[in-house]
Amino acid sequence: MSTLLVPVKFPFHAMASNCEVQIFASSPEHAESIATEIIAEVKRVEQKYSRYLPDSVVSRINASAGSGSAINVDDETAALLDYANAAFLQSDGLFDVTSGVLRLAWDFKSKQVPSTSQLTELLELVGWRKIKWSKPSLTLSLPGMQIDFGGIGKEYAVDRAVGIGMKYSEASGLVNLGGDVRVFGKRPDGRAWSIGVAHPRKAGGVLAFLPINSGALATSGDYERFFELDGKRYCHILNPKTGWPVSELQSVSVYAESCLVAGTLATITMLKGAKLGERFLKDSKIPAMIVNADGRVSTLR
Repeated sequence: MSTLLVPVKFPFHAMASNCEVQIFASSPEHAESIATEIIAEVKRVEQKYSRYLPDSVVSRINASAGSGSAINVDDETAALLDYANAAFLQSDGLFDVTSGVLRLAWDFKSKQVPSTSQLTELLELVGWRKIKWSKPSLTLSLPGMQIDFGGIGKEYAVDRAVGIGMKYSEASGLVNLGGDVRVFGKRPDGRAWSIGVAHPRKAGGVLAFLPINSGALATSGDYERFFELDGKRYCHILNPKTGWPVSELQSVSVYAESCLVAGTLATITMLKGAKLGERFLKDSKIPAMIVNADGRVSTLR
């Protein structure tokens, strides 16, 4: 069966990000059919777990906070909660899906730094250990507590989407959700995919192009949502122990077989900071590219 010599590209918007699927297949029509399935899966994950949709699983869980009532979740959600627990333990409590409530103090549009009292009040609602989780039963113990899969949702959707693509052994392609990328199959020309890493200080710029034959590349950085005030940058990556944004690294890009794992490790590194973060990745033996606060780039292989 002949295969297209160039991939067919399908741009779309999901999870507040510009996204794209690229497919090598036997025909443009076949490529479109695969891409349609992939995009539908991304939309399914978004609708199921978006905190912005009142009927999502996350919204229903959060609405139960402080009621004393447990919510029973399905197997897919249970797997994500188990993963969140593992990430919390691996990060010494820095990767915490209950920390999304801190966004109530940080308004990146108004460019205002919250007061200490605001953060102190919200920090009372943060803490994975304050949740009662025993599959399939979940209880948010305090009124106002929330879980937020924003730190893993996009990466999880990439992996789910690639799972769809892998059903078609004769095809190959790439799924890119807002810069979190995973590839599947072998390109018919035998070349590696060249994945651009966003420049953290040049809007629309590319820091480097990295070759990938398989697996995923995910980036966490201080440039996605931020504001600057009095010469200081405040970004959306918040330390769940202090409530304050990270400041020691500009970005971290991690390669792993799974996009979910790559994204989690990148975010944990951002939260740990320059010295501890680099040591964390070295100990994990994970290939990565780190941009320090001064713009210096270091590569771990």
